[in-house]
Amino acid sequence: MLTKREDIRNIAIIAHVDHGKTTLLDAMLKQTQVFGDHQIISERVMDSYDLEKERGITILSKNTSVNYLDKRYKNEIKINIIDTPGHADFGGEVERVLNMVDGVLLLVDAAEGPMPQTRFVLKKALAMGLKPIVVINKIDRKDAVPQIALNDTFDLFIELGADENQASFTIVYCNAVLGKSSLVDTELDNDLRALFETIVDQIPAPFVDADAPFQMLIANLGYDEHLGTTCLGRVFSGKATEGENIIIIKNTNEILNEKIKYLFVFEGLKKKRVKQVSAGDIAFIAGIHNVSIGETLSSIDNTAPLPRIMVEEPTVKMSFEVNNSPFSGRSGKYLTTRQIRERLFRETKNNMALRVEDTEYADRFVVSGRGELHLAILIETMRREGYEFQVSRPEVIFRHDEDGRLLEPFEEAIIEVVNEYVGPVIELFGGRRGQLLSMENKLDATILRYQIPTRGLLGLRQQLMTISRGQGIMHTIFSGYFPHAGEVPSRKSSSLVAWETGVASTYGLKNAEDRGILFIGAGLEVYEGMVIGETYNESDITVNICKKKHLTNMRSSNKDLEYRLSTPRELSLDEAMEFLADDELLEVTPENFRIRKRKLNAEDRGKALKQKSTTLTE
Repeated sequence: MLTKREDIRNIAIIAHVDHGKTTLLDAMLKQTQVFGDHQIISERVMDSYDLEKERGITILSKNTSVNYLDKRYKNEIKINIIDTPGHADFGGEVERVLNMVDGVLLLVDAAEGPMPQTRFVLKKALAMGLKPIVVINKIDRKDAVPQIALNDTFDLFIELGADENQASFTIVYCNAVLGKSSLVDTELDNDLRALFETIVDQIPAPFVDADAPFQMLIANLGYDEHLGTTCLGRVFSGKATEGENIIIIKNTNEILNEKIKYLFVFEGLKKKRVKQVSAGDIAFIAGIHNVSIGETLSSIDNTAPLPRIMVEEPTVKMSFEVNNSPFSGRSGKYLTTRQIRERLFRETKNNMALRVEDTEYADRFVVSGRGELHLAILIETMRREGYEFQVSRPEVIFRHDEDGRLLEPFEEAIIEVVNEYVGPVIELFGGRRGQLLSMENKLDATILRYQIPTRGLLGLRQQLMTISRGQGIMHTIFSGYFPHAGEVPSRKSSSLVAWETGVASTYGLKNAEDRGILFIGAGLEVYEGMVIGETYNESDITVNICKKKHLTNMRSSNKDLEYRLSTPRELSLDEAMEFLADDELLEVTPENFRIRKRKLNAEDRGKALKQKSTTLTE
């Protein structure tokens, strides 16, 4: 028999990038005394991953809980909270955790209103029938227009097909930084009581059948040095006890016998060991082997699996290859085909939106993800773990419809740019097959909304930053697969390529600098075929940057000319990935990024180019 567990609420916080999810969660943790008085609390405490702190975004979904004492009813309610990523490239993280909750807090910036990723995460939540609460955050901003943001949010609900119950959402106004909230936007209370009471009143308590056989869906996997593999998920029915024998219902419908060795629930930011968990709990089960996300843990007498977690397919792919450059093995610990392959396939166990495939080449693998950022985070993570490898230019994944027509992924791009650069931005996106959907003036900036092929976005972000002098912001979200848009021009520049292996000299670099922009400075080791700069020439230029000025015994009354080089342009990982041409690879090591030609020898590249031209002519 189904009963309500009034002592618990399960919610996820969803929003666009930088609308304040993690900051709000910080305030909720502080006001429910999760932290001790002696603790030093950092900002965005849930962004514990190094890359999250550096980039200022949430990459991985994370769980916590708070115990809220509701003074109205004089009872304590446990609120399990999941902090989700706001960037569409990490949508797989959102999709796999929403099945654990009964409602969502949708954060909307009071000045910006709903943004592309708001649409993405809200669409997923509504499709699963989750009850939403809309939190209008940052109402202290000078340009805040909370009522306009609220109206736009309501329009988005209707556009996404929200039912009557979902569209009649409760609104909470909030200043997450100061930990203030209210049900009206005129004056905020000095705490988050209004938010907590709204969660208790509006988010449905889980309906559970405590007497049914135990079942839990695995939504995340982890690893602990002492406990082994850990499985995170929501208990959908029954109870589980430490030491109990259970079964794993695999995605292939194979059934394996297992035993629950350790049980944990969340208490604040920590895991608390318990003897038993019940339906409605979000729990950790540790010590179970050979499991994957989306599989069901169940009592021995119940072999019917829970509905499996489904995520959208990848749209962008790259090849990951063993590093075969002249400098390979200098700094990496993990270099071999076996080590790289094991690491990539291990990633697919936790990262549901990622795909890894073997190729006809033993040392090359095709890795597919949701976007450039999704793959860039994987590359950066592996690099920091000591892996050394090389990757190719990102490519989109094409499909065919039932009639055999070629389809490609399209994305909706929203660009906010200073008014004086609107013309160049429109020209840039028009040249990449972008279709302008709307244009809106906002103070001294213009917001442009485009529908553009994903191919057109590859390498576009850096060009946007260049033409807008760093005053352009772009957000994108996957729109769907549509008919092929035709030829999309790639980058207009070419590469400056090192002629020989050696040490770059100031004299050699000065000559190269006259032909383009350098990526390296003097004194750096280079090898033949390594890309050392960018030129706006039609084709690549091979330069000898290792040559030195010849010495003579002739002296003049004037001092020898001093060669002064401009500061080289140091590329980040994202910029290096965008810069790559079809015949180039990015060499990734724990210490360096190096762009190189796939064929290092200039004569070999010339022959390949000639052969390609002959083939096209025929």
